[in-house]
This record gives sequence, structure tokens and C-alpha cells, in this order.
Amino acid sequence: MKFNLKGKSAIVTGGGSGIGRAISIALAGNGAKLHVFELNKDAANGVVKEIKNGGGLAEAHACNVASHEQVVQIVTEIGERKPIDILINNAGIAHIGNVEKTTEADLDKIYSVNVKGVYNCIHAVIPFMKEKGGVILNMASIAATVGIKDRFAYSMSKGAALTMMYSVAKDYLDHGIRCNSISPARIHTPFVDGYLKNNFPDSIEEKFKELSRTQPIGRMGKPHEVANLALYLCSDEASFITGTDFPIDGGFLKLNGD
Repeated sequence: MKFNLKGKSAIVTGGGSGIGRAISIALAGNGAKLHVFELNKDAANGVVKEIKNGGGLAEAHACNVASHEQVVQIVTEIGERKPIDILINNAGIAHIGNVEKTTEADLDKIYSVNVKGVYNCIHAVIPFMKEKGGVILNMASIAATVGIKDRFAYSMSKGAALTMMYSVAKDYLDHGIRCNSISPARIHTPFVDGYLKNNFPDSIEEKFKELSRTQPIGRMGKPHEVANLALYLCSDEASFITGTDFPIDGGFLKLNGD
């Protein structure tokens, strides 16, 4: 294995589907013991079963990352058994709408998961990493750095995930904790399929092609492509990398101009 994580313990939030599932499988396939945090315990169990069937090690944890008390309790139980080496803050929810179409309740919901959830997990994990070091990886988005139409609350939350990464990377250099982030463009996940089915039931194929063309490369990304980047950043091969955001966007940020 090029990116050997044997003996490492990793937490992946939102690890039951989409990008989180792909990251969980990639890390476990390279030797890490996975702790899959998921609001939907059945989804977490499904990923754990898949990992174990492939000879890997994994546990499922029903966890609402928006609950500080719940996150601290579960992380403490894990950390007291074995050092926590890796945290992937992947859990998140989407929202479509400009500021006028974003209610206070919408904003609070997005904040509780996409911002407070990241804080909760980092806050709980850091004490277990300070002695031996570790890796923290936040899932941000291209929406954190460029304007995306009708993504007011979502962009705000991903901007927070990005800047939390910078702060943690700076604050814990002396403790050997590396912190980076990944900023995907559109990735073909079950969320995309659900969005198209619910909003464009009569033109799913046409709308899918339209969304795909927004990436200059001509298609959406695939979860395993994001997972491979995460695997590298969590490995010792990336030991000189911290405080950096990595767009994985099919050229969206740099090639969309004429």
C-alpha cells in the first residue's frame, strides 16, 4: 500500500453515504480502523458491513454532530480505548436559496450541522491528538471561495469550515496536528439524484447534463476521486502539508473564464 494507514484510528462524520462512504472505504482499505459517525445508523451499519466484508476494521456510531454532548461522549469513549489519529469532518447538509429565501430556521439548521458540527468534532478530538499528533480534514466546497447562485447559507457554512481549518492548522503546529480541507465542485452523489428527481422529474437526464457541463472538464466528480485525495492527505506521504485547501473541481475555479 502506497498510503499505508495500518494501525491508525479514523473518524469519518457523515460516513454512511456519498463522499463520506467513499472516504470510509478508502481509509479502511489502506489499514485504518474506521469509526463511522452517522445520523442514520442503518447507513453507517451498511458501510461497516462493507468494510468488514473486505477484511477491514470498522464501527458504526449513531451520532448527531450538531449535539456537543453526544459528540464529546462518543469521541471520549473512542479516545480512551485507542488514540485518535484522523478526523474527517464530512457531515453536512445542503440548502438552496438566496438571502431572501433563507429563513432564520434554515440558517440555524445549516449552522448547527455544517459549522457547529465541525467545531464539536474538532473540539472533542483535539485533546486526544495533542500528545502524538494527528490529521484533521474539513470538507469545504468551491462555494467557500467563489459566488454560487442561490447558495447563501450553504456558502456561509463552507466558508466557516475553510477558515476553521486555517485556524486549527496554525494553533496546533507545535502539537504535530496537521489540518487541511478539500473543496469539491459538483460530485455525483445520491443527493444529486434526489435533487433532480424532486425538482426536475420530467427532465432528469437533460438537467443532469446541464449540471455536469458547469465543470469545464465536462462531468461531475465521483466520490471515490474525492476519497483518494482525502486518503493522500491523511497519510504520512502528506506529512509536509498543513493549512491548505485543495479544490477538486474539474477546473471550475480556474478554467470557467473565456
